Amino acid sequence: MSTKAYAAFSEAEDLKPHQIQRRDLQDKDVFIDIEYCGVCHSDIHTARAEWGQPHYPVVPGHEIIGRVLAVGPNVTKYEVGDLVGVGCMVESCKHCNPCDEGLEQYCESGMIGTYNSAKSKYGGITYGGYSENIVVEEDFVLSIPTTIDVKAAAPLLCAGITTWSPLRHWNVKKGDKVGVIGLGGLGHMGVKFAKAMGAHVVMITTSPEKGEDAKKLGADEVLISKDASQLQAHANTFDFLLNTIPVGHDVNPYLSLLKLDKTMCIVGAVEPLPGVHGGLLIGKRRHLAGSLIGGIKETQEMLDFCGEHQIVSDVEVINIQDINNAYERMIKSDVKYRFVIDMKSLKDS
Repeated sequence: MSTKAYAAFSEAEDLKPHQIQRRDLQDKDVFIDIEYCGVCHSDIHTARAEWGQPHYPVVPGHEIIGRVLAVGPNVTKYEVGDLVGVGCMVESCKHCNPCDEGLEQYCESGMIGTYNSAKSKYGGITYGGYSENIVVEEDFVLSIPTTIDVKAAAPLLCAGITTWSPLRHWNVKKGDKVGVIGLGGLGHMGVKFAKAMGAHVVMITTSPEKGEDAKKLGADEVLISKDASQLQAHANTFDFLLNTIPVGHDVNPYLSLLKLDKTMCIVGAVEPLPGVHGGLLIGKRRHLAGSLIGGIKETQEMLDFCGEHQIVSDVEVINIQDINNAYERMIKSDVKYRFVIDMKSLKDS
């Protein structure tokens, strides 16, 4: 099936219109008409070869919302017309220990990314959601609650699950003191989720302006991390820290905030971090950890929670023709807090 898309052809070129081929429907496949696709910073990293050499042309997009157009003969979970989503992965081996535990993102054979993967069992390179439609195995399709703003639900498929998964894994609960470090696409979702879980939420930021924004999102307090006196006042008081800073940084000042046996989880910096002071870990038996998106079962749990609590991302909707400008604005942090593409703009072009 020939499909309109937008693609990057080299690290130095703007994204531009392209025609891709979608596979014919297999027995367990779901054919989805894409209505909205979120724009993730990972899209920029991949398109611009910042995480290694990609398989050009790259069609980014792994925060996909759409309607089912057709299903294979053995599909049991979805019907034509259903509102569905597709996140960061579209295949896994399904038989290793992580897959058996519903943690497909940690598949021992390597999960198959929604875009830029050359290991799909169907052959070729996977192409993402900057396109009219997509064909995905039933087991990697998610039900989207009809009670929430559809366009604002798209970033839940990456930014949402990336922050939800560690909050759930480390059992954040009512009354816990939770710090969210950094306010952006990830951080603003971390604030919303932790607050809805009943935690006392502290936004930890270098910017007083972002602190005020965080309070509007539900944060109870703001800690300005450039202020040594504020760091000292909060030392040894946090039950959990969700670190969403997207670049390498000094984690030591934040580790000092944790109580005995508590954890700081890194979800933003996919790169080397400067040296960690071992004494900060040893002295309070603290943990420094990381987390990658979430499994399909957990992602559906997150979406259902969002439907119940009316949680979505704060978004700015754009046309696909504005994607290159959106990339430049994202690099400058000039968006609150995620761009979402209205794919009607591609279909009508």
